[in-house]
Amino acid sequence: MKHQATPYLTFNGNAREALDYYKTVFNGEITGLQTFVQAEFETPAGMDEKVMHAIFKKDELVFMVSDAFSSHSVQVGNNVSLVLELEDAEEIQSYYDRLKEKGTVLMELQDTFWGARYAKVKDDYGIIWDLNYSKE
Repeated sequence: MKHQATPYLTFNGNAREALDYYKTVFNGEITGLQTFVQAEFETPAGMDEKVMHAIFKKDELVFMVSDAFSSHSVQVGNNVSLVLELEDAEEIQSYYDRLKEKGTVLMELQDTFWGARYAKVKDDYGIIWDLNYSKE
């Protein structure tokens, strides 16, 4: 069993600007950038061209980035979630079940358009966990 926690940084509409900054600072690359309109699901007004998801990589430095919906304004300290890339369906279900016992489900465990099982849960201590199992 291999687990890697990947930071997920959430911004108030300036994720693209932040990514460009990190690209300059770390000399890395931005991959997998998708806007909300590309995701093909209903979003609040003004969010279409905002970043739904992107990955920043420079050697072993990896983090993910998105913009928050305007109705979910990000406050200092709650703009990071930890992404667990899991190995199978039983493992993701087990973690999801345990985290939601005392936590708050932000996104139910479900199949996604990017070919994964995914859930987002805020634990009892305020840590947000993104659980992802990429199906083959």
